[in-house]
Amino acid sequence: MTAIASPALTPGREIVFQAQGLAKVYGEGDAAVHALDGVDLNCAAGEFVVVLGASGSGKSTLLNLLGGLDVPSSGSLLYRGWDLAHADEARLTQFRRDAVGFVFQFYNLIPSLTARENVALITEIAQNPMKPEDALDLVGLSGRLDHFPAQLSGGEQQRVAIARAIAKRPAVLMCDEPTGALDVRTGITVLDAIDRINRELGTLTLVITHNAVIADMASRVITLSDGKITGEHVNQHRLPVGDLKW
Repeated sequence: MTAIASPALTPGREIVFQAQGLAKVYGEGDAAVHALDGVDLNCAAGEFVVVLGASGSGKSTLLNLLGGLDVPSSGSLLYRGWDLAHADEARLTQFRRDAVGFVFQFYNLIPSLTARENVALITEIAQNPMKPEDALDLVGLSGRLDHFPAQLSGGEQQRVAIARAIAKRPAVLMCDEPTGALDVRTGITVLDAIDRINRELGTLTLVITHNAVIADMASRVITLSDGKITGEHVNQHRLPVGDLKW
């Protein structure tokens, strides 16, 4: 597949992330593991980026660095011109709190709180949050506000997790295998919620996955292998989630 110039470089689109020579090494000497090895990457506001790769390809490491959960061993990493690579823990904590919403494979909901209350945990500390009810409505759960996690299906729990992530109006939504624990039909519902957030709120959305089917719904697809970017292309026409070929 022929690479096309990244939409992140399109004039008029704000570049959110700029990474050059980004590397992450765990361990030392002969035991050193190069989880990322010289990654160059730009991401622009409003993009839906899917990062594809097998287990061990470096995609989770990349997400952790972009999300401020870890710092690179070398290379540069800027968020809207601000240096993430050399930020101290206090600044990284502020960045994660204010700018990034995370969605993981497992939902991490508090069992004793309702859907509304799980989302409110974030809205109570955010600077300019949505109402929990509005966030849950965006993911199609307006009728399940007062249900506890045990009363919700796996897909509904994941959508609560998405609502919690976007309720603070983050600039970036980062999703790590968001459908990994779900069956196909439920996964489609979850992906539809993520797609809606990207389209309606204009949130830069990054989804890491090993599932190549999901790539067709992205605006841009990046392939990682052995810590390096081995492929990149733009989808001229993003497929609706319902049209993905499972």
